This record gives sequence, C-alpha cells and structure tokens, in this order.
Amino acid sequence: MATPITIDVVSDVVCPWCYVGKRRLDATLAARKDIIAEIRWRPFFLDPTVPRNGKPRIDYITGKFGGVEKITPGHQRLAGLGKDIGIDFDFGAIEMQPNTLDAHRLIGWASAEGKAAALVEILFADFFVNGVNLADRASLADAAGRAGMDAAKVSTDLASGKDEELVAKQAQAASASGIGGVPFFVFANKVALSGAQESEVISSAIDQALAAAG
Repeated sequence: MATPITIDVVSDVVCPWCYVGKRRLDATLAARKDIIAEIRWRPFFLDPTVPRNGKPRIDYITGKFGGVEKITPGHQRLAGLGKDIGIDFDFGAIEMQPNTLDAHRLIGWASAEGKAAALVEILFADFFVNGVNLADRASLADAAGRAGMDAAKVSTDLASGKDEELVAKQAQAASASGIGGVPFFVFANKVALSGAQESEVISSAIDQALAAAG
C-alpha cells in the first residue's frame, strides 16, 4: 500500500532552476510507486522589484546582471540540462520579464481545484519555451483554460484584487523563514531540500522524511 506524503515546493515560475527541479521531482515521483505525493505549491518572488506590468527582458538582465553576456554561460548550461529532461529552453524568445504576483494567484486557485500540477507545467513552458509574458492576464487566463480551469472566471478574478494580499504575505513569509533561493522543497514537514537536485537526492530526502514521520 502506498504511503502518503506532503511535498511543499517553494518556487517562482520565472526561475529556470525551478523548472528543472519540477521535472526532476516529477521523475522521482514517477519511479516511487510506494508513495502518493500531495504537492503544495508555495509562492516566491525571485525579484519582487519587477513592476506589476513587467519589464523589458533586456533592461532587466542589464540592470540585474550587467548584460546578456554575463548570463549566457548559465543559459547554455541550463539549455543542456533541459534537453536531458525534456525542456527546450529558449531564453532568446523571452521579451518581457514579468512580475509573478498574478501567476501565483492563479496557481493558488488551480490548487483549490486540483489542477495545479497541469497549470504550473503550462506556465513554465509558456515562459521558458514560448516566451509568453506571464504578466499579461489574457495569457494567464489562456493558460488556465488549457489546464482545465474556467478561463472566463479566471479572467474576472485576475481583474479583481482577489488573494493579492494573501499571496504577497505567503511569499514574504517564505523569505522571512530564511528561504533565500528556489526551488526549495519540504517533505512531510520534516526534511528540507534546497536547489534543483538530482532524483537520487530527492528520493533520499523522501526516505528521510518518511522515517522521521514514523
């Protein structure tokens, strides 16, 4: 009989390592037939200073890193890692760096409907593969529809202030707890794991958490 386990994933949809970490977690769980995981997505703002409507990607990169050439090696490394796990990173397609408050609001609503897994994958792919502006609410509503949600309702909710304060407080709480980088995983409220670790490391953390939980 499979053992249930909760896995809290603190991440941001504009974090490429979070996408890698998600895929590695997915692969780990697919191989662990002995557990049933409940994944709870927790918001984190990789850069809370990005304006609500987003910022031109070139301006963002120049301001944060000093120029595209500074992050090209990192992008090349990620592109190589991505190919191994089925992610076709296309950093050149990204024209806008979005503020992700609305995306996190949407993930919260998807979680309540049991559709967060599908939505999170769609949002990562939209941004990192297709260069979709995740600050654009029409694009978010479209993503919600593809995840099986009511796109019209999502559009209405996004236009309102629904859960803006809640998500902001959740993200602030993550930072206040000492989480300085993402992805960050917490297994069964017992074992924490930082970074996009290999499946073997994730599986070991799961075993440690199950042992600690008794």
